[in-house]
Amino acid sequence: MTDPFDSPRANFNASRYFPLLLILFAGSGCSALIYEIVWYQLLQLAIGSTSISLGFLLATFMGGLCIGSLWLPRLRSKKHPLRIYAMLEVGIAVLAILVQLGIPLIYRIAIAGTALGMTGMLMRGIICAFCLLPPTILMGASLPAIVGWVESTPRGVSWWGLLYGGNTLGAVFGCLFAGFYLLRVFNMATATYTAVIINLAIAGISFLLASHTPAQSAPTDSADADFSVAGTVSGGPVEIQAGADAADNEDRWPVYVTIALSGATALGAEVVWTRLMGMMLGATVYVFSIILAVFLVGLAIGSLLGAWILRVVRPRLALGWCQLLLSLGIFWAAYMIAESLPYWPINPLLTTSPWYTFQLDMVRCLWAILPPTILWGASFPLALAAAASPEEHSGRTVGTVYAANTFGAIIGALVVSLILIPAVGTKSSQQILLLLSAISALFVLAPHVWKHKSPTVAALLAGAMALALFLTFRVDPVPGELIAYGRRMAISAGHSQVLYTAEGINSSVAITRWNDGATEVDVNGHVEATTEPYDMKLQRMVGHLAALLHPDPKSVLGIGFGAGVSAGTFTTYPGIQKITVCEIEPIIPPTSTRYFYAQDYDVLHNPRATIVYDDARHYVLTTKDKFDIIASDPLDVFVKGTAGLYSKEYFQAVRDHLNPGGIFTLYVPLYESDVRTVRSELATFFEVFPYGTVWANTVEGQGYDTVFMGQAEPLKVDLEKVQARLDSPDYAAVAQSLREIGVNNAVDLFSTYAGRQRDLAPWLEGADINHDGDLRLQYIAGWGINSTLEDVIYRQMISYRRLPVDMFYGAPQQLQALMYQITAGGAPQANQR
Repeated sequence: MTDPFDSPRANFNASRYFPLLLILFAGSGCSALIYEIVWYQLLQLAIGSTSISLGFLLATFMGGLCIGSLWLPRLRSKKHPLRIYAMLEVGIAVLAILVQLGIPLIYRIAIAGTALGMTGMLMRGIICAFCLLPPTILMGASLPAIVGWVESTPRGVSWWGLLYGGNTLGAVFGCLFAGFYLLRVFNMATATYTAVIINLAIAGISFLLASHTPAQSAPTDSADADFSVAGTVSGGPVEIQAGADAADNEDRWPVYVTIALSGATALGAEVVWTRLMGMMLGATVYVFSIILAVFLVGLAIGSLLGAWILRVVRPRLALGWCQLLLSLGIFWAAYMIAESLPYWPINPLLTTSPWYTFQLDMVRCLWAILPPTILWGASFPLALAAAASPEEHSGRTVGTVYAANTFGAIIGALVVSLILIPAVGTKSSQQILLLLSAISALFVLAPHVWKHKSPTVAALLAGAMALALFLTFRVDPVPGELIAYGRRMAISAGHSQVLYTAEGINSSVAITRWNDGATEVDVNGHVEATTEPYDMKLQRMVGHLAALLHPDPKSVLGIGFGAGVSAGTFTTYPGIQKITVCEIEPIIPPTSTRYFYAQDYDVLHNPRATIVYDDARHYVLTTKDKFDIIASDPLDVFVKGTAGLYSKEYFQAVRDHLNPGGIFTLYVPLYESDVRTVRSELATFFEVFPYGTVWANTVEGQGYDTVFMGQAEPLKVDLEKVQARLDSPDYAAVAQSLREIGVNNAVDLFSTYAGRQRDLAPWLEGADINHDGDLRLQYIAGWGINSTLEDVIYRQMISYRRLPVDMFYGAPQQLQALMYQITAGGAPQANQR
């Protein structure tokens, strides 16, 4: 048998191996996106579910790709490119396992030494970024490695773009596979090891292919002999020579600058649109996966189209015009998100099937953001062709262009997420990205106009720039009702007035006033608190239940500010000396206080209160303080990243930071939830607080939301003692606060009892326990977001409840009244909207 390395390259038909290369590189993209989704969850645990965690993930991923794409081509290795590619895949697999095992350990060690607030978030992000860089560097090296097998012929350059497109299509599958199956059904470890298996399979096939092919191939093409192909540009025939626009390195810098700015606008827009579309569709983990998948679909389609049209365009000119078209594409997406999609006559609550909801979400994402992503995808193969030269190694050419693109992406992700959005908002951020895209075209088009003195091209360029400037001023902000009501906008619009909106680094906040006079604070398209009696009752129950049952509370930690009502409740207690509130978004407390100062007793300006702007998990894990009461009022668990505040490990940290006799209260809604979600929440809570209890807030006797309460010892309630405190002059403010929510005495308050661990154990048998290592609760909750089962869940819960005759003691008349009200379903309700 003849050794293929000794055979003339002309006798070797490389084209027949191209489909296999495409499959291999698609597999690499699939595994890379599985890792990205998993690592995003790990970063959320370390930094919190913030724009910072998303920005760091994108920057780290792109940073590693940038370093890898520059590093590998400069090694000048004489090994077979496919053998190098196989070794890279093995390295990625090994490092991914180390990341999966090592980041939780490194994080636990590192967080103890980091600061609070923004500085602490950045420090934790940098630590995690260094952990993620090694595998992403190897990922970045994979594209130069595999294209190193293909020479810089016209068809070879086209292959580069097709390989990039195939890689991106694989990434689409990996994104959906991880987001909708692996992490929903299994956990982060299983998802990681699945990606590892894919990497190892790719490595094995690549090693085998390397042993049966020569070290370099030239794709067979009749036009390759003269390294040129015929095409038509601007209406006339031209001879297009691959690399002719890049006679030397000095001439290539405009291409590198243009593709870098293209990367910056792409990732910057992804950050903005993920935030805005997340509000519109509901900020679940599935929505994040859908938005990312659509973005990748556009890049894949664009890169495949860009590779296909290389034979009929001048790559450098096409790259410039592509950036000008991107200005129109960015405007299209901005217009659709602000002016069109929010007003589609869609009621997403008509179905409880998540599949129908996700189909609708996919259609809206495709309609809004697919056009510009196709153009970003096409920019990459066009830039490759504009920079290609037969004298330069293909891996070096691809690596340099890829590095420029990813470096720009890093800058775009960080600047937009950390600087532009909090400083100027999403509207101005999109305007800047639109202008930047138009300006990037000048780097490749202006030299052409100057060199060829073409008045036609000059006039077209001037007109395009004027159009881009005009469109910049036509970008509008998203409607305030979208910030307020998100996916419910179609059914809520017209029933309220938007009083105020603000955009922070992590969240957008809206204050609305309903037609019945109720005021509401909303965060990222979801209600946080209202002045409605039933909402006021729940928010104050979070505080009053713990503060009245604790014998002598001195210190309180509040998780989440919201409207400030739960935290403000503690200001009515004379014995409480210190109230610490942990809030991740700095704009929320002053915005809420402006409209809820009467309901929250102006807690923001109370001398006993301190606001800590940091991730709650990090604060609880690192603070040396302990508290008599910890009261948690976080975002709903279906919101991406919130499940970390419902995990067994987090509850254990909360328990460890309670003083002896301390009490923990947690707000848990029953609306927009299903049975499996609530069972998981409650079972996880009882794992740490076996003596915990559940207290219900009903609306006209129907289940609505609850408060979980936990302590280290079995709960004993002296009704006479609690009532005596309420009747004392020192507790006049407390009694008034309770009367305002329809609770006139101790019996009314405790009649909201809905069960405890020993009652509910049969109902909770087999429930999912939410751990930091899987955070499956956010997938379970996101699956049932359209459920209207709040009363069904409540009825199931109380069907297991037994009268707590051993929990309460006091005067016989009080006990009799309490047991009667518990049996009857709770205290009479205040007037409802």
